[in-house]
Amino acid sequence: MTSNKKIFVIDDDELIVTVLSKALRSEGYDVFAETSEFKNIIDKIGGYSPDAVLLDNKLSAVSGLDILKDLRQSGIDAPVIMLTADDTAETAVKAMKLGADDYLTKPFNMEEVKIVINNIIEKKALRQEVDFLRRISSEYLDENIIGESRVIEELKTTIRKIAGAHVSSILITGESGTGKELFSRYIHRLMYGDDKSRSKPFVAINCAALPEQLVESELFGHEKGSFTDAKTDKKGVFEMANGGSLLLDEIGEMKHSLQSKLLRVLEERKIRRIGGKWEIQIDVTVLATTNRDLSEAVKTGDFRSDLFFRLNSFYLHLPPLRERSEDISILTKHFLSYYARQYNNKKIKGFSHDAEKLMTSYNWPGNVRELKNLIERLVVLENTEVILPAHLPHWLSGAPVPEAHPADKKFVLPEGGISLDEMEKDMIIQALERTNNNKTATAKLLNITYDSLRYQLKRFGLK
Repeated sequence: MTSNKKIFVIDDDELIVTVLSKALRSEGYDVFAETSEFKNIIDKIGGYSPDAVLLDNKLSAVSGLDILKDLRQSGIDAPVIMLTADDTAETAVKAMKLGADDYLTKPFNMEEVKIVINNIIEKKALRQEVDFLRRISSEYLDENIIGESRVIEELKTTIRKIAGAHVSSILITGESGTGKELFSRYIHRLMYGDDKSRSKPFVAINCAALPEQLVESELFGHEKGSFTDAKTDKKGVFEMANGGSLLLDEIGEMKHSLQSKLLRVLEERKIRRIGGKWEIQIDVTVLATTNRDLSEAVKTGDFRSDLFFRLNSFYLHLPPLRERSEDISILTKHFLSYYARQYNNKKIKGFSHDAEKLMTSYNWPGNVRELKNLIERLVVLENTEVILPAHLPHWLSGAPVPEAHPADKKFVLPEGGISLDEMEKDMIIQALERTNNNKTATAKLLNITYDSLRYQLKRFGLK
């Protein structure tokens, strides 16, 4: 075994601890043993962050079952294997009800011990893999980068080199909608390979979306009782991403007070939970993304120069779609094929030459996200084999704006463009309000199907 999984052994029989530790270390495990100081044992386990705990059922100073109960109430999810000299069913059942994952009867057969520990750790890894796959967002349609332009090919070459070197941190910049999270997932997959990347955690957090008072807890976790609402121990995203990748989205919005703590983590590869007594070693690739010019933020004092230079060692800038116009046709066909399958639209086949020309010449202020949203809208709303210029929005096709009813307000496109996502979400909210949350009436008002409305409600997180 080369994975250096960590085992925490709790037993007041030093001979047993010595034998277990020696045997497990010979298998490649890191072992921490406690034989006498059980007062703060939960804190010690949390600080060590083990992959499995071996816990004696009957300790001289305290009951092992009490420790098991406290461990589960603390929120620590490490698998627990009870060690017992009592092989009765009653003891085993009691331990399982309190949250034990398995038990071993003394005296031990060391081969059995190794097998049980290995099986327990593999089950935990499988659960994490299932949880990870469930967390994968349907927003990201493909793990590969779509495009054949020179700038995209150069980016792919650079990414392959960075991923192959398994660097510890990468800064990804680009305008909103250019695909910074998609590129982050692509890097994660290249780092670990197709098979391993599915079991390696990829955890994302938006630094701008969390209230200031919660950001530090979300990043580093907290110990029970460290502040008023800390009812249980909680892992931060660095711990959850341990062994894989952590995406810090919109890092340019991170508060100055946290930037110094992040720099320390990047340099020392250790974290300490809020209220915690122990430092926890981490092995995480940090992918930081932003649409801000961080060099300018450094000049204004909004971003620490030392953190910027630490992140900027490996730097990727994603070009806006208007600078890779040769990829628009490829992306259009990709999204059209995807949404045609998703909405079971077998009629729509493609775009006319004039429509493709308009798509290519448009500026796309919302970048790839705007293009993707437009294709989804066309697939849902148009009942035609070929998309013509007349089917495209007037701001893209150059067609005159339809005359509005005198009572209506005419929409004027801002100079800086719009977010179709936000516009669609706002229209749905308005329609729901007008129909008093009647979904059937809302779908009719928006001239879409009931199923399409349900999909949009789910996509925008509206209830």
